Parts: sequence; C-alpha cells; structure tokens
Amino acid sequence: MHTEISNALTALKQGKLILYPTDTVWGIGCDATNFEAVQKIYDLKGRESSKSMICLVNDFKMLNQYVEEVPEVAYDILKYAHKPTTIVYDRPLRVAENLIAEDNTLAIRVVRDNFCGQLIKKFKRPIVSTSANFSGDPTPKTFKEIHNGILKGVDYVVNLQQQKKASTPSSIIKLSGDGVVQIIRE
Repeated sequence: MHTEISNALTALKQGKLILYPTDTVWGIGCDATNFEAVQKIYDLKGRESSKSMICLVNDFKMLNQYVEEVPEVAYDILKYAHKPTTIVYDRPLRVAENLIAEDNTLAIRVVRDNFCGQLIKKFKRPIVSTSANFSGDPTPKTFKEIHNGILKGVDYVVNLQQQKKASTPSSIIKLSGDGVVQIIRE
C-alpha cells in the first residue's frame, strides 16, 4: 500500500488525475485546491461544471480548515452514521472555485477508509472524489465495470482493491446554516 500511496501522491502534487478506491465506489480524484485539475475531471466525465463534486478529508480537523463553520449537528451525524456519509456544507474555504456549487456549498466526506485516509493525510489537502463514470452513465459498482475511456483518461490508476466487492455511493445530507437538514441521497 505504501507504494500506491506514494505514486498517487506524486500524481496529485503534479495536478494529475487519479483513479482510486474510496470508502464507497471507485473514484476519479485530484487536488481539490487546484482549479485546472478539477477542470480536467469535468472534461473527462463530460460533466457540466454546474454539477458540483464531493471532496474527501481525513479527519474533523481538516474538515474545519475547509468550511467556514461546521454545524455541531454534523459531528453527531458523522459519529453515528452506519455507512459513509457525505455532508453538504455552506461557505466552503480554500478549495478550487469550480468545486463550489452556485449556492456557495460543497459536499465533503470524512473518510474511514485506510488507503484514502493515509493518502489525504500525507497530501495535507482534500481530494476530489467523483464516481468513475462518464456523466449520465450508471456509477460502476466494481472496478471491472469502469469504462476503458475513464481508465485511459486518468494519469494514474491505484493498484489496490481492484477485486473489491460491489460498492454503493455514500449517503448525502445537506446542512444549512439556518438549521435545516435535508437528505439528498440515502
């Protein structure tokens, strides 16, 4: 795993795209603070830039560095969630502008996956995570289902967990500053 973290880290630092196993499905990732790298993902997926993507952080400390104010309820939701849970926060900070939704929000997940956690910790910045598919296509549940065009479109494919069992995307919850909680995806 050390070699794969090192190789992925090198690619991220160079503004390149990686294909990697997350705590949910296989994801296309890049440095969440690099505008050009984020744009490469939109271009590869054929995704409209108005459709925002998820960022991954490795702990609550990093989460607090990239959101103006994390609502207290977020910590409880994440502490008691039984599956990976992504939360949409108001007023993100220090990420690429093309990651931020038109309503000034950003979806962020604190990962529990060992590989992702170590990679993000060593990178010291959030990483974009979007499903490894072309926009409009179904999310691949296994590595074998990833389209060849996606495999060729990234700069580095992590050689771990490629035989991993089928996975599902995270739950997504939107927390507004006014206290409203909205479940977007269960």
